[in-house]
Amino acid sequence: MTIPPEFASDVPPLARSTLDRSALRRRDDAWLADAWTRGQVLVVDLTKGGRALVADRPDGGAGLVLRPAAEVPGSEHWFLGVDPDGTPLWTVAGPLPEVEGTRAASLRDVGHLLDDRDAGLFTTAAALGNWHASHQFSPRTGLPTEVVEAGWARKDAEGNTMWPRTDPAMIVLVHDGADGPAGRCLLGHNATWGTAPDGVRRFSCLAGYVEPGESAEAAVWREVAEEVGIGLSALTYAGSQSWPFPGSLMLGFHATADPDAPIHLDPEEIDEAHWFTRDDVAKMIAGDFVHADTGIKMSLPMRSSIAFYLIETWLGGFGR
Repeated sequence: MTIPPEFASDVPPLARSTLDRSALRRRDDAWLADAWTRGQVLVVDLTKGGRALVADRPDGGAGLVLRPAAEVPGSEHWFLGVDPDGTPLWTVAGPLPEVEGTRAASLRDVGHLLDDRDAGLFTTAAALGNWHASHQFSPRTGLPTEVVEAGWARKDAEGNTMWPRTDPAMIVLVHDGADGPAGRCLLGHNATWGTAPDGVRRFSCLAGYVEPGESAEAAVWREVAEEVGIGLSALTYAGSQSWPFPGSLMLGFHATADPDAPIHLDPEEIDEAHWFTRDDVAKMIAGDFVHADTGIKMSLPMRSSIAFYLIETWLGGFGR
């Protein structure tokens, strides 16, 4: 099942997909053997941060470069699904082939530049590859595991089977609910990010993992209180997307709060936070915003992130 085209533009960048996962084929060994011979393969180098080959397009976008299965060195291969034209799609973890006119790029770098088909393909391949890389041994028995179900499960010698898991995490753009250029949102700088070599500091939405026994909404209220010490007056769900670094599902929210409430930072999580107007955020996107009080140039998250999606939708007047 894929997202209908009329809704594709209303979702975060890495939530887009046209991929038919064809889950019923994952145990059909005869079909899979034939599908491999006629399939197209996305090679992902997990040792280089999950990079794949892309070709830049004249319109500023980018497209994935897939290879015929016969040209891909033998190794574990994992079935992703079937293209709308019926072509089986696979992924393999390994060194990237040399193809003229292409470049290596990570999903972080180009996720927003890909079309719906390639965005879904790369996101799924990265998530699946990262899961396999960390599950070569069974957490239950310590025994080596092998691929089953066309890459969607692993099994040890005692028959213990494990399937890919996704960690739910919340991310929220807190704002004041006001319209127009003077409307403000709250962005923070994570204590682990430091400052870029060029002196720019990145600011983003507040985020954190959903804890056991906790709803996503409760996690939003808790994380905001823990990281910046303020309460929320309203909360609305905005959308979700996979963030396969290594295996999270980001649940996005917009929330309103009082911009005059004092901020109390948890320095282990957030070492700096400010309220920014829509004009400020527009300048940050343009790359020319310097904070008046600190004199530091500030930037926003990468465009492939759901954080940028939440900020951009708020900037356009949504999320209230």
